[in-house]
Parts: sequence; C-alpha cells; structure tokens
Amino acid sequence: MATLAQVVEVLDGLYDPRWAADWDAVGLVCGDPDAEVRRILFAVDPVAEVAREALDWPADLIVTHHPLFLRGVHGVPATTPKGRLVHSLIRAGIGLHVCHTNADAADPGVSDALAGALGLSDLRPLDPRPDTAWLGVGRVGVLLEPEPLAAFGRRVAGALPPTAHGVRVAGDPERPVATVAVCGGAGDSYLDTVRALGADAYVTADLRHHPASEATEHPGAPALLDVAHWASEWPWLADAADRLRAVLAERGTTVETRVSTTCTDPWVSHADQGGTL
Repeated sequence: MATLAQVVEVLDGLYDPRWAADWDAVGLVCGDPDAEVRRILFAVDPVAEVAREALDWPADLIVTHHPLFLRGVHGVPATTPKGRLVHSLIRAGIGLHVCHTNADAADPGVSDALAGALGLSDLRPLDPRPDTAWLGVGRVGVLLEPEPLAAFGRRVAGALPPTAHGVRVAGDPERPVATVAVCGGAGDSYLDTVRALGADAYVTADLRHHPASEATEHPGAPALLDVAHWASEWPWLADAADRLRAVLAERGTTVETRVSTTCTDPWVSHADQGGTL
C-alpha cells in the first residue's frame, strides 16, 4: 500500500516542482502525507464535477494539471466554490496534488502527449529551457506522411476529446502539412517562435484574434489550429497515470488509476451560424 507521501515523491520525480514557472502554484494542496492511497483520479481541472467523481468512485487522491489556488488566499470558507471543494475533499479524506507548468516543461510532459495523440514523431522542444536541451515548453515534430491542412484538421479533431469549441483552422485547406508545432494550453506567446522554426502548422489553445491575425500575415506563416484548452491538455492525464503506476510498481507498490472523462471545458454548447463567410 502506498502512502500519499510516497506518491507525491514519485510525482515530484516525474514533474519536478523546480521546473514550474515562478508564478505557478504546484504540489500538494491538501491531504495527510501518512494517509494510504489506493485509488488516484487524474483530471485537468480541480472543479466540483471532478470532486464528485472522486467521491463517487471513491478515490484517495486527485491529481490535476491546473492549480486550485493560483493566487494567494487568506482563508478557505465553504461559502466560496473553491472553499467548498477543499472542505468536501478533506471531509472525505481525499488529497489533491497539482502538476502544472512543471508537467508542461517535463520530458515527457503535456505537449509530448498532445504530439503523440496527433501522430507526430522526432520530437524536440518548441522552447527549450536554457539549461537543458530537452526540458521545455511545447514540441515540434513531423507526420509520417505529409497531408493537406484540411485532412490534418480532421486528424486533430479526431484525436482530441470533443468540445463545444471544436477545432478552428486558419490557412489554405490544400497547403501540405509535414512539420507541426504543438503547445498544450495557451500558446499564442510562441507564434513568432513557431514561424522562425519553419513549422507548417501550429496546434495550441486560446489563440486571440489580433495575435492570430497578425501571425497569418507573415510570409511563410504556419497554419493555425486552435483547440479547446482542456482538450489540448487532456491527453497528458493517461500518460501521467501510466508513468506513476510504473514507478510505483518498480518499488513494489500497486495503485489503481482512473482518467476523468468529465469535460471541464467551461464552454458547454456551440450555436451553429450556418456556414462560413
């Protein structure tokens, strides 16, 4: 039987907290380090729906990608949504651990899982850390065979869990796509980097109007594929669960893991306007 402290030790080995951005809040949010952990639920967001899923299973620990408290707080009263979540987890004896930008920078990490879901190989970091050749945000890889952007868009849509957002595509549908850059989560700060690397397409989330518009006007600009933030990071969950189980098994400990299929993307529906302009 693993203890929470042992599970956290493995997670910190896979996704070192020192790799997290200085503004981030990663690590153990709640839970007794001496508590036994049999079941672990992996999810993108620490929200009420995920807490209910953990309670119903029941899980002993939730591992999420996004932090619960990204900014400092002075209390966790149950009169607030996040306070209620903390109270419900503590009452049930369920821990919460966060792997955010430390999982983004890891090798393998969030963008490796996204690239793998899209069938990319020969991966390298999009934005490597200055102290290493492999740790860093995003990945650049190649498709086994080039394909038109329209077909690649369908590939992306089929590889990721469905959302109301869907997949938005900017670029000539017939342009060939061979080299692809990906960044799980919000990635518009890397638009110039992607163009400088000569990628044919860039898959990321949360692209804003003006940066996307300006990026497509440059000669040789990559095609852009904008997906839901939640969907872009969801493939990492299974990879993280597999790696955690493997390390614990090497140490003679077995845990049961589950990947949450609850869509926690905030956008829940899409009103079709009947075509394109």
